[in-house]
Amino acid sequence: MNKLACVPLECPQIRPYSLSLSTEARAALKQQQPCCLWLTGLSGAGKSTLANLLELRLNELGMHTFVLDGDNVRGGLCSDLGMGAEARKENIRRMAEVARLMVDAGLLVIVSAISPFRAERDAARALFGPGEFIEVYVSTPFDTCARRDPKGLYQAALEGRIKDFTGLDSPYEAPLQADCEIDTATVALPEAIRRLLQLLPRK
Repeated sequence: MNKLACVPLECPQIRPYSLSLSTEARAALKQQQPCCLWLTGLSGAGKSTLANLLELRLNELGMHTFVLDGDNVRGGLCSDLGMGAEARKENIRRMAEVARLMVDAGLLVIVSAISPFRAERDAARALFGPGEFIEVYVSTPFDTCARRDPKGLYQAALEGRIKDFTGLDSPYEAPLQADCEIDTATVALPEAIRRLLQLLPRK
């Protein structure tokens, strides 16, 4: 047994290191105003579709972007987390921290995550400066999402094979003051992308 593992150690006081290159300098090099566009909504609401189409359009415009998708980070950064309430909170905290670092790097970051809890979305917003965090509520109704069911999750949840499923036996707390609301059941994709583009800060 490692004797060092038995010795209680004081946690060192870690202070952020001041970087020489500023966020503004990185953004200037890319000739864009970095920000985080945070898409929240039920599973199957259309968040990933909107995020990917928006990134394609921004790429065509010569912008530097990255999509942080909730499903993708579950396979790596958050692979150690379960699906309970506390794990979901930690999942969102990690995604928000990574998104903030990417914004500091000068990128336009598009986050696509259910992010069901209002407090965690507010905590994510607090990491960013004024105008850097844009919350988009993809408000597609539960019945529409359940009918689409692209991953078979709704059927599994309704059959009792998945517990704590958001919108069914685990709550989804809708944003109270989202910067934009899009219901993909009633708003066509081209119009939705147009609205999202209008939200982005201009250089």
